[in-house]
Amino acid sequence: MSRILLGVSGGIAAYKSLEFIRLATGAGHSIRVVQTPTSKRFVGAASFEALTGAPALSSEFERDPARGAFPGDEQPAHEPLSHLALVANADIYLIAPASANTIAKLAHGLADNLLSSCALAATCPVAIAPAMNNHMYEHPATQANLQILRERGMEIIAPGVGRLASKGEQGVGRLAEPARLLEACEALLARRSPREDAIEQADDAPHDAWRGLKVLVTAGGTREPIDSVRFIGNSSSGRMGFALARAARSRGAEVTLVAANVTLERPDGVLCREVGTAAELKEVCEREFAGCDVLLMAAAVADFTPAVPANGKLKKADRDRLELVLEPTADVLAGLAAERRDDQTLVGFAAEHGAGAVAQAQGKLGAKHLDALVVNDISREDIGFDVDANEVTILSAPKGGSEVGRREVARASKAQVAEAILDAVEDLRATR
Repeated sequence: MSRILLGVSGGIAAYKSLEFIRLATGAGHSIRVVQTPTSKRFVGAASFEALTGAPALSSEFERDPARGAFPGDEQPAHEPLSHLALVANADIYLIAPASANTIAKLAHGLADNLLSSCALAATCPVAIAPAMNNHMYEHPATQANLQILRERGMEIIAPGVGRLASKGEQGVGRLAEPARLLEACEALLARRSPREDAIEQADDAPHDAWRGLKVLVTAGGTREPIDSVRFIGNSSSGRMGFALARAARSRGAEVTLVAANVTLERPDGVLCREVGTAAELKEVCEREFAGCDVLLMAAAVADFTPAVPANGKLKKADRDRLELVLEPTADVLAGLAAERRDDQTLVGFAAEHGAGAVAQAQGKLGAKHLDALVVNDISREDIGFDVDANEVTILSAPKGGSEVGRREVARASKAQVAEAILDAVEDLRATR
């Protein structure tokens, strides 16, 4: 898939980089590791080498037996300079964990070790994942250094909040979880497709079409109460909707995310609205819809809800059986489509089961007056609900006498699928 150069700086969070490698190699990516000398006090080179199948380096003067090549690639005949060859071969350079000291060096252009030298030589996207004590992270110097790096185009993967390394310490500064690091890398990689490289050569910056657009995204699954503790729900984790929100925000859009019962980390720079039931989702969407340019309706909204939810908790001992009377919920997407403006773009999502999934979903495209419909087959265990990968078909509404458009997106991470969906939306808006 892609070549990821992983830079590991000193800090207890270095142990998480091992799990990142496990996830990334499991997803098909090829990994090389560069370390600061201090990081070797926490995780030794042997651990990285065992997981990556390639040498882990910590000095510019250290010989690289792989000659700058990534696992699976042919080695060059000569021995290149490691700090130049590694980043030249990499598709992305992730520094995780990035200590306060390393962040300061990167912000001021220092190159006193292999990790920082690679950063200066990198022409690929660079992502930085800070990890440190909350007081160090919140210090004005660290925040100013991170802002400098943002302005230079580096991606900052925000740390989490919670228990820190020192006993009793709580706050912001935890390294983002390995799955989040991989998701961020794959999103950056997806944006660096050949199509994007061609756009970058044009006068305008990539994705200028998204800058300033107001995008409304729904994610997760609604829960309809049976009593005070039980509900009717579904298996949607919200991963696809959250990936769409992050991707749209990265392209410069102003994003509002309506999250229904989602436990994932909230995307940076996105306005989140929390909802529980289909009725609550409908209310928030109706309030936000008039001001949006693009609607991405990825939430799994319940089709039915108990007609009369019980007050309190239903007792098993009080009955031999329980019969529920269900009534249909409002079709939120159809209702919004009925009020749409001509300049709005509406994208629905259809989770179908088994053979004929696309054929089953196709009728919804016209019936709900949508511009596009994203279809996936939830009968497959390797894609869909509560997993990190997806495979979809994007149907687009016919123009004039043309047929329904169809774009296949092969199995990939949800971050990559999100980028493909946004590319399709961009194309739809450009041809309007």
